[in-house]
Amino acid sequence: MRARRFSEDATCVITSLNHDGSGVGHCDGKVVFVDGALPGEEVRFRYLGRRRRYDTGAVQEILVRSCERVEARCAHFGVCGGCQLQHLEPTAQLIHKEGIVREAFAHIAQVDCASWAPPVAGPVFAYRRRARLGARVVDKKGGLLLGFRERRHSYIAPLSYCHTLDVRLGARLAQVKALLESLSCPEAIPQIEFAAGDEAAALVVRHLRDLTAADRQALGAFGATHGFAMHVQAGGPETVQYVGGLNEVLRYALPEFAVALTFGPTDFIQVNAKINNAMVAQAVDWLDLHADSDVLDLFCGLGNFTLPIARRAGSVFGIEGVAALIDRARANAHSNGIENAMFAVADLDVETVGDQLGDRRFDAALLDPPRTGAMAAVKALAARGVPRLVYVSCNPATLARDAQWLVHQGGYRLMRAGVVDMFPQTHHVEAMALFTKDP
Repeated sequence: MRARRFSEDATCVITSLNHDGSGVGHCDGKVVFVDGALPGEEVRFRYLGRRRRYDTGAVQEILVRSCERVEARCAHFGVCGGCQLQHLEPTAQLIHKEGIVREAFAHIAQVDCASWAPPVAGPVFAYRRRARLGARVVDKKGGLLLGFRERRHSYIAPLSYCHTLDVRLGARLAQVKALLESLSCPEAIPQIEFAAGDEAAALVVRHLRDLTAADRQALGAFGATHGFAMHVQAGGPETVQYVGGLNEVLRYALPEFAVALTFGPTDFIQVNAKINNAMVAQAVDWLDLHADSDVLDLFCGLGNFTLPIARRAGSVFGIEGVAALIDRARANAHSNGIENAMFAVADLDVETVGDQLGDRRFDAALLDPPRTGAMAAVKALAARGVPRLVYVSCNPATLARDAQWLVHQGGYRLMRAGVVDMFPQTHHVEAMALFTKDP
């Protein structure tokens, strides 16, 4: 067979989606991942890259169309890397994401799940209350670019509007771009950070060169006009400074638990408010708490799960590796009148994490680790015989890795699992799993 030239188009039938949201097909006896293609479609595609084991491509024409295909709402879709699945009907997105979690349990963990919960789902647009946007001056493209990275590239995809962002920022990207261009050193501003609570919103402007007094005045005036608390950041999180605009505290509520949490403009919070509310409620339900329950919350952050647990349990002990977040969690407990929550700072990725717990016994534990997972923590929990674990994951692969150890070495059973759709329109998959162990 003649070797196909790199610039030539080719056709293939798409059989599935991969973890990045690309269609999976075969051409000339080789796997090809095609951006913009959906299962069941026959597409003509243009090669983007060739590797020894697979190729990559992008759709040029849809020859046979999937019934699950929808028109992407965003004009930037396909170039911007912020979304990968806007062309897939939302219910089909959930099915795809649950399939990824099921596959991870089957092939990585080699465990069966006793019961699957319905997906935790909610709004699919205007949900993102936390984001970082890149900025870069590119004279050949007309000046300052503001947006997410391009798909498969490190370039900035300039955005005029973002449908997944909270509208307080998503509808004002052109104004923010004009603001950055008006400053004395737009070429020294690599990113902005956005954070929104239930009422107030904030912008943090990262800068690599000192801003002038006029710059700071312009930022404050912009915030006052458009409803943002404006901050600047010259280095690490400790360098964040308020410079004007609305001077309101960032806060979000969890009404079911009569809890309100304050946070800083660079603190980690879950990006989707409605999904977070439902996720916390499901986690508390799966913990099966009673008035005497003693609960451990690992990777507790600023208390997103800890304080709701405290409302239902006898006591809760939250541990987090970032001291600033523990300070925030303690302040949140105090402001909510919660006295049965204690907190400590500890490295949860070391084998000695169990030493932080002393001789205390726990009836249940919750884990909400970063993408790297929680292997050291799950080993410590298993060694202490904690009978009920709820694991909230943002990475199915490390969830499955940890589940494999819990089931095959730790003596636990995977009783329930389900998808949490924190990032609709994207390939990001979050899940929750319940593990139990006989006392």
